[in-house]
Amino acid sequence: MLKGIDPRLNADVLYALRDMGHGDVLIIADTNFPSGSIARETVLGDLLRMENLTAGEAAEAVLSVLPLDTFVEDFAGRMEIVGEPDTIPPVQAEVQAAVDAAEGTPRPMTSIERFAFYDMAKQAYAVIQTGERRFYGCFMFRKGVIPPEE
Repeated sequence: MLKGIDPRLNADVLYALRDMGHGDVLIIADTNFPSGSIARETVLGDLLRMENLTAGEAAEAVLSVLPLDTFVEDFAGRMEIVGEPDTIPPVQAEVQAAVDAAEGTPRPMTSIERFAFYDMAKQAYAVIQTGERRFYGCFMFRKGVIPPEE
């Protein structure tokens, strides 16, 4: 255990988050997402796990140390429901709340069509599989920067 580090973040996840650079993409996925096969195609090449957490809990922990990109519109995204792209289910509302808390202001995630999300995930830096069992609990975060101290 480390001071100031959310205990939900394990060593493998912390390593990946630290290794990522500005603009790199992280996927947080539910239990139904093909995380293993997609993770093998990512930059990291290995699946990361936070299996004892919901998507919202995992997002909250990750966003406690990961800055989101402020220079792009697609700083964070959610997999849209097939045939209902504007519907926001509770799991996505929970992650949106974690994003808003981390940003300090409401900043809506972009909506990503299901198969476009799969394609994006294959190009990501890493995939984290959570224990989230609710459908459409899949999210994308784009790493931002930490400014120099003044």
